[in-house]
Amino acid sequence: MQSQILPSRAALVDRIALQFEYGQNLIVLLGTSGLGKSYLLETFITDKYNDFNKAFVQSSAKLTDAQLMSDLLEQSFNNPLVDHNLSLSENFYQLLNQQQPGSCLWVIDGGRHLSEEFLIELELLAKNSPITLYIMIASAAKLPVEHAVEIHLERLPLHESKQLMGWYFEKLPHDEDPVFQAFLAEANGNPSLLLAWQQDEYIADIKVKDKVSWRVHLLVLMLLIMFLIIGLLYKSDMSDWWQKHYEQGTIEVGSTAIPVSQVTAPSTFEDDTESITNISAETETSTKQSEQPNVELQSTNDIPAIMQSLSAGSQDNNSTKSNSPIEDEPVEEFVEERQTSTEADESPVQLPINETSVWYSQQNDSNIVIQLLAVTQKKVVDDFIKEYALQLTAYTYQTQRNGKTWWVVTTGSFTSISDAQQGMKNLPASILKNKPFYKKISKIKQEIALVDQ
Repeated sequence: MQSQILPSRAALVDRIALQFEYGQNLIVLLGTSGLGKSYLLETFITDKYNDFNKAFVQSSAKLTDAQLMSDLLEQSFNNPLVDHNLSLSENFYQLLNQQQPGSCLWVIDGGRHLSEEFLIELELLAKNSPITLYIMIASAAKLPVEHAVEIHLERLPLHESKQLMGWYFEKLPHDEDPVFQAFLAEANGNPSLLLAWQQDEYIADIKVKDKVSWRVHLLVLMLLIMFLIIGLLYKSDMSDWWQKHYEQGTIEVGSTAIPVSQVTAPSTFEDDTESITNISAETETSTKQSEQPNVELQSTNDIPAIMQSLSAGSQDNNSTKSNSPIEDEPVEEFVEERQTSTEADESPVQLPINETSVWYSQQNDSNIVIQLLAVTQKKVVDDFIKEYALQLTAYTYQTQRNGKTWWVVTTGSFTSISDAQQGMKNLPASILKNKPFYKKISKIKQEIALVDQ
């Protein structure tokens, strides 16, 4: 007997055996691909009619009628001599006269590949065989046989779908998980689709980038050393070149110092005006002289007068500043008040802890929360919390889904699923209409980590 079989499939095996006992010698099992027809046939031929001569044949498009006939007869008789010029029924009667095999059970999988002639032979043997001969054919489409009982293989119900997956997968999500519910709905009770569940594809895979190899660091260091050596060589060459260049000629530097006696000499406003006029006139003269070659420039600017006017102006400004009354105390008070107000304005605003993701990082990964809402607008979250007065019991976090930022609202932190179910019952009926579900803290931490990627 096979290790595991679902209750509905075990009941179907008993039903097929009961049909044979009622006198139906030819049964066709119909069902779409993936529903487990082959598994059901193997269970039937293993568990039922242990005292029969059993023959199990897997039909395919490459298997001819002669090969199929040989496989059936060789599994039913001892060393039979099969004449390929005769039909299946003629060979069966001929071997039956030579041997007495007893009751026989033929199970054929892949009935859609059988030819019409072979189906007619099977139907004749099932109807006219002198010994007990039970024939069972599994097919994905209806077969052209008239006197056969057709049994349709139904899809698995929801509870058996979960039971089947529990046999092959150690950890399954909670029934309230929307991704798991969508997978069960799309599988629609098909065992082959249910066993194609990939649990790792529904967990955020956070990969840490590999650290830079030491070879890259070594290469960068060698490049820096090479550029430094090139720079030092270039600098020494340029220093030699500049030294040779400046040694070729003598640079004459004129005296620009001004005697102190000239700076402190008294002057009047008229002298200043005349000096400025002389400066402009001499500037024009020097411009004209500069156009002529081999002419020495001479400056006759009245520098002492200009310096005197500048010193007099600075003295006036200092006297003006010294004569203006300044009240120090009000200024100090204003500065202190300004600093106090600035410090008050720059002080950070402390946000409530339940509006950040810090709270989730403090929880155990095995704890369970109840997800109440998930939207892409922060204002909807604020209105929702305000409407149901969840400021002290609800917590929010951000995540990324399909390139968008989502705001998720949760409540509670339970150590077991029973406590979480009790917390679900305590929620208002208006919130339960939104179909909240359970979620683990470890899953939430993975969703929060998606924001930083």
